[in-house]
Amino acid sequence: MGRGRIDGVTLAILSKRLEGIARKMASTLLRTGRSGVLNIARDFSCCIVTASGDLLITNEALPIHVLSGPDLMARVMTQFHPVLRAGDAFLNNSPYHGCSHAADHTLLVPIVDDAGVHRFTVVVKAHQADIGNSIPTTYHGSARDVYEEGALIFPCVRVQKRFETNADFLRMCAMRIRVPDQWHGDFLAMLGAARMGEKELLALAREYDWDELKDFETKWLDYSERSMIEAVRRLPAGTQTRMSCHDPFPGTPVTGIPIKVVVSVDPAAARIQVDLRDNLDCLPCGLNLSEACSRTAAMVGVFNSIEHSVPKNAGSFRRIDVLLRENCVVGIPKHPTSTSVATTNVADRVANSVQAAIADLADGFGLAECGAVIPPAVGVISGIHPATGAPFVNQVFLGMTGGAGAPAADAWVTIGHVGNAGLCYIDSIELDELRQPIHVYGRRLLPNTEGAGRHRGAPSIEVDFGPLAGDLSVGYVSDGAANPPLGVRGGLAGGNADQWRIAANGARERLPPCAQVTLRPGDHLISISTGGGGYGPPTDRDPHAVERDVAERRIDAERARLVYGVALSDSGVLDTTETQRLRKSMRGNS
Repeated sequence: MGRGRIDGVTLAILSKRLEGIARKMASTLLRTGRSGVLNIARDFSCCIVTASGDLLITNEALPIHVLSGPDLMARVMTQFHPVLRAGDAFLNNSPYHGCSHAADHTLLVPIVDDAGVHRFTVVVKAHQADIGNSIPTTYHGSARDVYEEGALIFPCVRVQKRFETNADFLRMCAMRIRVPDQWHGDFLAMLGAARMGEKELLALAREYDWDELKDFETKWLDYSERSMIEAVRRLPAGTQTRMSCHDPFPGTPVTGIPIKVVVSVDPAAARIQVDLRDNLDCLPCGLNLSEACSRTAAMVGVFNSIEHSVPKNAGSFRRIDVLLRENCVVGIPKHPTSTSVATTNVADRVANSVQAAIADLADGFGLAECGAVIPPAVGVISGIHPATGAPFVNQVFLGMTGGAGAPAADAWVTIGHVGNAGLCYIDSIELDELRQPIHVYGRRLLPNTEGAGRHRGAPSIEVDFGPLAGDLSVGYVSDGAANPPLGVRGGLAGGNADQWRIAANGARERLPPCAQVTLRPGDHLISISTGGGGYGPPTDRDPHAVERDVAERRIDAERARLVYGVALSDSGVLDTTETQRLRKSMRGNS
């Protein structure tokens, strides 16, 4: 039954009701997903999109999944399938048709009322353990094109009609995906999440009629735009150019991939512009960004630099202009360019550069650079289980840190990477060892690897793991060995990435940053993630905070003295007089 026009109170209530629906969708997927990448690491996102394709509401979603992409895919759905009916469901993982990258299978279910009118679209995006790539990983960094990548691509394909799943589609996936039962379980979990969203939205429409929900949609997006206007007007005006560089991988220039962003903030007009056009053309590797990831990465850097309470939806997006060009490594790729690693490596370089550029405008704004990814401890592992003789494949999340120093706080240590905003969980060692034939020998934060600063970045994490029995294949794309995450406003860089194979005979071999490595029984793989950049000069850090850092073994007394200008007694107690002398000397020489 209708309740009339939407007032401020009803606006707040309905925003939470719709957010609750997105959370129910996410809870369904978390509890029913079959692969560890979903039911342990939580590498998925759910959202609600308007009938016109505007992002309206999300769960606590991974930013790289939802800021742009659901909108593009929802519009592709209506373009390819102009007549939508209840019981339809569409699968899209095409980076040329709005998806982030091929590994992110995305289900779109149109919400159709009793009169046959399309009202909303619910979107469920879930990273897959395997998508039929030519090698057993969903991150094929060295793929020269989409053909070498080998993924099954679904450009918004109808997979359900009248609530019945297309059996031909299921057979296609079973013939290509390495562990089809696991994939099918994840597909059913995604479908259950989407149908849960459909059920709840139809129920909501029986309580608030469709016209009221349309009125809410308009007012909510307008409110979000007003919130964004207020946030942008608090920023300093100016234009900053920031450079970053992804490490060299196969298919890149020998010096890596330089990334240039130009960020312009106009508080008077309440607009932020991010220009990514002055970058390399698409490269013969899997590091190119899809359009969705190019837009999202720029917006991640913006939202990391403003008031956190601004809603992330199409209303607030009206105040952000992201300038892209076709056939650009951080732009709009054309088939058959590979974008296998689009959600992470180069995307992180874009987001980090945007938030660092805003930090360059004035102290108290922006963020240092978050750490680079994907180290081997967050790679895709696969093989034949020696106990069952059956194949296994899964992405593990055994350890990465990467948090950046902020204007008023130390890093969120386990942010993972800037694009997932800490919303992917670190795996339980015991659960990973139960599910796959691996053994984790150790996991520890490395001292003296934090991005030193007034507010410090995260330290690196080291993970030591290997096969329990039989061979173990590990695919990874680890950026940050040559170009660690930088600090801002005098802050220092975080620790570098690295990876080593320790053979059963003790021989130590440094591994390349982008590889598919086979470990034999007795081998260990040492994975070291990057740290995160620091914010502000280290000599401005509270001396008592440095004293605590030493007591907690985050840094040693020598680093406290040489980098932070903090002197401690042999028992670890702050020496205030010597610290003042040290800092005066260091600042005088800077």
